[in-house]
Amino acid sequence: MSGSGLRSGQLADAAGVNLQTLRYYERRGLLTSPHRSPGGHRLYPSETVTLLRVIKTAQRLGFTLNEVADLLDAGQHQHSSRPDSSLQARAREKLIEVEQKLADLTVIRDTLRAAISAGCDDLIACAGSSCCPLPFAELAEGTPRADTC
Repeated sequence: MSGSGLRSGQLADAAGVNLQTLRYYERRGLLTSPHRSPGGHRLYPSETVTLLRVIKTAQRLGFTLNEVADLLDAGQHQHSSRPDSSLQARAREKLIEVEQKLADLTVIRDTLRAAISAGCDDLIACAGSSCCPLPFAELAEGTPRADTC
């Protein structure tokens, strides 16, 4: 690491990303275009490591790159007149989304467990069975159902 900045490979290693990610984030505007060395190498400020880690952490928390870009922009404009642009507001919205996904996944998990317990082996046969726990059983209302599972 030199005093004039980090080269692409150094930055990627330090932040735990690959070179293609750096280029992509530049194209998306998440990273500013770096200065170039006399030899043409990209030179990033050392703070870019933190920025990349913030972006990757936000993604792991479920934020899309567009949402991350908005959050970064809102952070730079702390005195925004839009109350929905704050990290607190966005985090609340994301938490609601995550809780809904968890509820949906819980239903899926419970349905799959029920299908395993019922011994479902054939989707077509199961769809015609009155004891089939899979949701498509309701769709087969008009078709004759087998009495066995």
